[in-house]
Amino acid sequence: MARTRRLSVAAVALALAAWAGAASAAPSAASCRHLASPPPRKPVDLKPPRTRLDPKKQWIATVTTNCGTFAFALDVKHSPRTTASFAALARAHYFDGTIFHRIVPGFVIQGGDPTQTGGGGPGYATIDRPPRTTRYVRGVVAMAKTGTDPAGTSGSQFFVVTAPDARLPPDYALLGRVVEGLPIVLKIGKLGDPATEKPKQPIVISRIRVASK
Repeated sequence: MARTRRLSVAAVALALAAWAGAASAAPSAASCRHLASPPPRKPVDLKPPRTRLDPKKQWIATVTTNCGTFAFALDVKHSPRTTASFAALARAHYFDGTIFHRIVPGFVIQGGDPTQTGGGGPGYATIDRPPRTTRYVRGVVAMAKTGTDPAGTSGSQFFVVTAPDARLPPDYALLGRVVEGLPIVLKIGKLGDPATEKPKQPIVISRIRVASK
């Protein structure tokens, strides 16, 4: 999984301790708290989870960043393997102390790579091919993949759509949809350099927690 995981526009603890305390204070709605970028981590080789989430429950992922907090409901129905993997990684604190390494204004924000290379992942992949009618509209959360991966392939990198409609083909596994804090997502989406698709300042994910309602 060493190749960069990108969207097609056309078609653990000590190193984090220094900034973890600063991340706990909530920033104002108009700004993001300035934090140093956490150190990149070495690649890992994890095993996929053996169990899936209970489809009778509603599962919410809460993402805490230095720009604020947003939450999205997991799409267990369409992506049972993907959501189970994401929840397992979140519970293992895999996403804690990572960054949104790719921000394309008016398109998407992308994170979930502890190596910060754009090619990192958990060491395994899942596949949940989305319905052919899938549209990636504002607030949809889906999984990034390489251009050669089969449709619905995912590792750990996810993206949140900030465009009204990203006009992407139905190739990206559905993770969920934002149900709280969309203004935070849109604020983060304005902090990217259009030329490089890199953030203008570190956008740090201090933690992601998944729980049922």
